[in-house]
Amino acid sequence: MGDELFAQFTSSAGNGGVGTANANGGSVSLGNIDSGGNTGGAIGVGNSSGGVSVTGETDTNNTSLGVSANGGTGIADASGGNYNLAFTS
Repeated sequence: MGDELFAQFTSSAGNGGVGTANANGGSVSLGNIDSGGNTGGAIGVGNSSGGVSVTGETDTNNTSLGVSANGGTGIADASGGNYNLAFTS
């Protein structure tokens, strides 16, 4: 038999179906975040008389967070099983 004869047929046996997997990261919970304990500016004015003007300051404190919930590796299996029927078309 030549290759032309075998090229006409397709055989299938026990296709496993569809395997799905995911690796969702889930959730992250953060507790209290201490950003340095800044208390702002303190102004003390002693005994004074006349026109006294006191101007406070503006305090800012930036805190950067990098949080990750990586999912890892998802593994799927679509094994065909045993005792499968084979057919040729």
